[in-house]
Amino acid sequence: MGSTVLVTGGAGYVGSHVVAALAAAGRDPVILDNYANSEAGVVDRLRVLTGKSIDVVEADIRDVEALRRTFHDHPIGAVIHCAGLKAVGEGETRPLAYYDVNVGGTFTLAEVMGEAGVGTLVFSSSASVYGQPDSLPVPESAPLRPQGVYGRTKRTVEDFLRDLGRANPNWRIAILRYFNPAGAHPSGRIGEAPRGRPDNLVPLLCRIASGEFAELLIYGSDWPTPDGTGVRDYLHVEDLARGHVAALEHLAGAQGALTLNLGMGRGASVLEVVAAFERACGRRIAKSFAPRRAGDVAASYADPSLAERTLGWRARRDVDIICADAWRWQLNGGRYTR
Repeated sequence: MGSTVLVTGGAGYVGSHVVAALAAAGRDPVILDNYANSEAGVVDRLRVLTGKSIDVVEADIRDVEALRRTFHDHPIGAVIHCAGLKAVGEGETRPLAYYDVNVGGTFTLAEVMGEAGVGTLVFSSSASVYGQPDSLPVPESAPLRPQGVYGRTKRTVEDFLRDLGRANPNWRIAILRYFNPAGAHPSGRIGEAPRGRPDNLVPLLCRIASGEFAELLIYGSDWPTPDGTGVRDYLHVEDLARGHVAALEHLAGAQGALTLNLGMGRGASVLEVVAAFERACGRRIAKSFAPRRAGDVAASYADPSLAERTLGWRARRDVDIICADAWRWQLNGGRYTR
């Protein structure tokens, strides 16, 4: 499939770590990003981290002509598709935008890949496609019942890609269902840099510990979990990035579409993550409780055994490492500049 890999959304949180992992594996990543959810400042840091002069195309995934130029100008042999809108709450108020970018953008990408004769694709999906699981841990065979617009766009794309893989033997597709990516590169040079108040727990803890926000609001203290707070599968972003590289390598000898969970395989409660972060930063995190939010679930964590059997991949870094790396990133500024 060649060494050059296009990473859509490659300047974003997950995408930037995928770019670094690809470079470490001897690949030549090319970034395509419109910087809607990212900052151009990550690119220079990636060039320093990887020692590669990474090419960047500033373009929207829905721009068919920009995509065609990208495939014309670079010897792309495979694509890792991370670009998309991802704020769960925003998806409920902007469904047209979410379907346009997440679904329409993937259609456009697949069209141009087909024109260019490139059939190897790793797609960033989400555990949100499961919704409320019937049992734990969650296997890939669990019913898909997404509870919001974001999850439904991911399910729609998954269905499309499976249909594509069945219809045309030239396609080699890996659909990766992430659970809860967290943490940062161990160098502290790249990490999660949300704009405004973070929606995700670990970057919010970073901002609270640094004094930007006063306290953590925990939604629900009466969930049917050991300590009453919600339990989630937190996956170090570096392990997640390794999973993309492993999936890409597997596709060299595969056909059709493969669907895999990427997660730790065990959950951590909100209070357990707070305690781990307090150990990492040496500070107390102020917190208070609020009623449960509609649409939240008590617990969700992956059965990642299929990924281990298929790819030889498993997560290595626990919540303490996630928090330590995230805090190191925050101490280095926790943000990029253009």
